[in-house]
Amino acid sequence: MLRAIVAAAAILLAVAPEAQAQSAWPTKPVKILVPTAPGGTADATARMFALHLGKVLGQQFYIENRGGAGNTLGIESVVRSPTDGYTLLLGAGTITINHLVYKNLPYDVLRDLTPVTQMVSVPNVLVVHPAQPMKTLADYIAAARAEPGKINYGSAGVGSNLHLAMELLKVRTGIQVTHVPYKGVGPAMQDTLAGHIMSMVSNVASAKPHVDGGKLRALAVTSLKRSPALPDVPSMSEAGIKDYEVLNWFGLFAPAGTPQPIVDRLQAEAAAMFADPETNRRLAGEGAEPVASKPADFAAFVRAEIKKWDEVGKAANIQPTE
Repeated sequence: MLRAIVAAAAILLAVAPEAQAQSAWPTKPVKILVPTAPGGTADATARMFALHLGKVLGQQFYIENRGGAGNTLGIESVVRSPTDGYTLLLGAGTITINHLVYKNLPYDVLRDLTPVTQMVSVPNVLVVHPAQPMKTLADYIAAARAEPGKINYGSAGVGSNLHLAMELLKVRTGIQVTHVPYKGVGPAMQDTLAGHIMSMVSNVASAKPHVDGGKLRALAVTSLKRSPALPDVPSMSEAGIKDYEVLNWFGLFAPAGTPQPIVDRLQAEAAAMFADPETNRRLAGEGAEPVASKPADFAAFVRAEIKKWDEVGKAANIQPTE
């Protein structure tokens, strides 16, 4: 009996420093890595959250932007970081797509990262140049079926969220439209506005000013419900494509093995931040909606996203090239 008590005491003494370290976290500055260049929704969300955490936890939270190779360079640096809660990742939905585009990724999302919380989601929207006769999604689908391949659409590049959004529509409807890949959303948007291409899927924030100004016609948003940013535009589901959902989303991750109390505290602070009406107003200006999901729910969402895009990538015959 005495030996058992001594052994139990030894275990408690061994874990006590770790437990104290977790309860005291953070005791030094915390880095939130954003794997893109400064600017944009991911960067804005990370900076907003860093400011909130600094005020609440009394420690510096700072942003490091490290773009390149479809976000993979920044993600890899987080994966290789210590699991002590002092390096975090504000990642985008591309984290569930990159394995379709890049060969031999130096990490596995499900193995090497701990999902903390989905921060925000940003719906996309299918738009056409106003010179096009299609007024609704049904018109677009009918035109594509009448003349397979005639309608073209621009995207931010092969394997991008915007490309796969259209590929999913093709899978769900059986239509054939021609993909015109660009190096980024900006060039695709410029050619759509000029009428050089007929349509594109864009994020709501980029498309909204042009839709409001009559330079583009919005046919449907890619969220399950209408977007507050474009309240007069139906969702794909509402327009007849059942359960269709493609979101640009941004979520917080930590290296796998990060202590659960730290993960839970970060999620709780995200929820607290999004309870502030002013925060939500600022997000709405980016076309974004708050989520703040629980870690287990976010992990399930990430797994579902990977499964969905694997199926779409196979249907679209997307092959890793780099």
